[in-house]
Amino acid sequence: MTRIVALGECMVEMAPTGPTAEYRMGFAGDTLNTSWYLRQLLGPEDQVDYFTALCADSLSDQMMDFLTQAGIGTDHIIRRGDLTVGLYMIQLAEGERSFNYWRGQSAARTLARDPAAVSHAIANSDVTYFSGITLAILPSQDRERLLDVLRQFRANGGSVVFDPNLRRRLWNSDDEMTSAVMAASAVSDIVLPSHEDETSWFGDTSPNATAQRYAEQGADIVVVKNGPGQIVAITNGELSMHTPVNVANIVDTTAAGDSFNAGFIASTMQGHNLAEAITAASILAAQVIQFRGALIQLPHPDIPMNIRDKWNSLRP
Repeated sequence: MTRIVALGECMVEMAPTGPTAEYRMGFAGDTLNTSWYLRQLLGPEDQVDYFTALCADSLSDQMMDFLTQAGIGTDHIIRRGDLTVGLYMIQLAEGERSFNYWRGQSAARTLARDPAAVSHAIANSDVTYFSGITLAILPSQDRERLLDVLRQFRANGGSVVFDPNLRRRLWNSDDEMTSAVMAASAVSDIVLPSHEDETSWFGDTSPNATAQRYAEQGADIVVVKNGPGQIVAITNGELSMHTPVNVANIVDTTAAGDSFNAGFIASTMQGHNLAEAITAASILAAQVIQFRGALIQLPHPDIPMNIRDKWNSLRP
């Protein structure tokens, strides 16, 4: 049995149901999306827990029910009566998404206020997963507390996985964002950046440069997502290139990176080598981006046969 704990923010998601102005309410968020897919990918004996802070209203109760029904552990989630939950709305244009957020009074911004609560939540886990968005929503002092907890977790033998997931609008300045992200990568074993984000804010000239920068921070494994382009990985100093699955019918790229991360983490935890884990991650992301919304059931019945066959060949 393995246990993984994801840290972050679960939000109300308003997602378009089609080309008209109709929307469907759901629950999502970058690390929550990854948890959702991890729960589907890992075995029934494995444990996937989520750690965040919610408020005490009925909407938060619905979130808790949603997580529980998905098989995601909620025992360590903090409830606060004086705050609310975040909300975002997705807009789509030719498969590419943009977001509007309402999260200023989100209880999740307090998730690292008490470092002892974070330590307790991740104790006895094998893997802790977090993102740049997890960092961005926190006050600076709580951010430092969280990294201290993760540093100690790693020193005690746990594995830390980090997706930089750079979202400039959540930060006060470019320098605050880039400094915090690099500090987080220094406490991480695995870093899963996206080159498009990294070149915008770090000036990386290639995915190789992105991979090398994070490897120099001490990560054992760096996998650079690159949309439909070549995926670059560095593991123990060795550079490798990997070709993602080609997708002709891209409907919605929401959760593409989140699902890739889940595929990679789950495949690695199940003993696959680097190339197999990247292939599994790419296949999963290829399924997700052919449907609307962040979360789909796996394998989706409408997935093309060539992708379904590749997926089945990598399942345990």
